[in-house]
Amino acid sequence: MIERTTVRLPRELLARAKRKAVAEHRTLTSLIEEGLRFVVTKKRTIAKTKRLLPPVSTATGGPLPGIDISDSAALQEMEDLEYAERLNSGFK
Repeated sequence: MIERTTVRLPRELLARAKRKAVAEHRTLTSLIEEGLRFVVTKKRTIAKTKRLLPPVSTATGGPLPGIDISDSAALQEMEDLEYAERLNSGFK
């Protein structure tokens, strides 16, 4: 049986979740449901993955133009979008 409920989330978290759902061509509900199932079932193990850093220009030694490394939310969003692209392409 499906039930309705109301949750209060920080505005930034909700906005990121909506963008991620759109990037993955799914509903916000399915994204939240998957996250809750992940948290409440201990059967899944979290694999340690190497953290990806933003691309670095070899010409100047700094980040590529348009990348502000002081904006952690933008870096996280970029990483989320790259992850969604990898999921959609089958991690190729």
